[in-house]
Amino acid sequence: MTDLRGRVAAGLTRLEPVARRWIRPVLWGVVVLPLVALVAEGVTGELGANPIEAVEHETGEWTIRFLLGSLAVTPLIRATGWGWLIAQRKFLGLAAFWWGLAHFGAYVGLDYFFDWAAIGEDIAEHLWVLAGMAALACLVPLALTSTRGAIRRLGGARWRRLHRLAYLAAVAACVHYFWAVKQDVVEPVLFSVLLAALLAARRWPPRAPGEPTAG
Repeated sequence: MTDLRGRVAAGLTRLEPVARRWIRPVLWGVVVLPLVALVAEGVTGELGANPIEAVEHETGEWTIRFLLGSLAVTPLIRATGWGWLIAQRKFLGLAAFWWGLAHFGAYVGLDYFFDWAAIGEDIAEHLWVLAGMAALACLVPLALTSTRGAIRRLGGARWRRLHRLAYLAAVAACVHYFWAVKQDVVEPVLFSVLLAALLAARRWPPRAPGEPTAG
């Protein structure tokens, strides 16, 4: 077992410089390329019989993916010891916010054409819409306080407490997705299982002294 741990540690040491160099370009690609593909499909008419629903579906799924990605950073830090990955958590969290905003924009602008009265009725009548709004509402203060200046103004302890909203946002987003689908619940269930696993991994084993705070 000790020999295996040594080999893993040596492998991580060799991999770390490459990961440091390429992780941000790769993440930018993961964030931007799906948007480019979605726009291209819209321009070429390849979004299917219901393009608005397709846009809402894609933007919503990517929102959850990036939320789960941000929650995966702390377990990854614990597994690798790469504390510098903490910056990628903020990047993924902001990506989730912008994709969530695109999802909301598709719902408000494309689906309802800014008919706020009809949107209000939809929120009141459908719990899945309310869950989605709650998820986005949780992401707004996280995005607004993602800067170093905001951390200084709030103080580390208050900032960490506020950013626990990321957990609630992820739960609300998964509930929103599960309730929104009519028949095929495979993807929302998979997202929910992954979220449960990530939440468990973030709490176990307990955080070691000096380890970057999960937020």
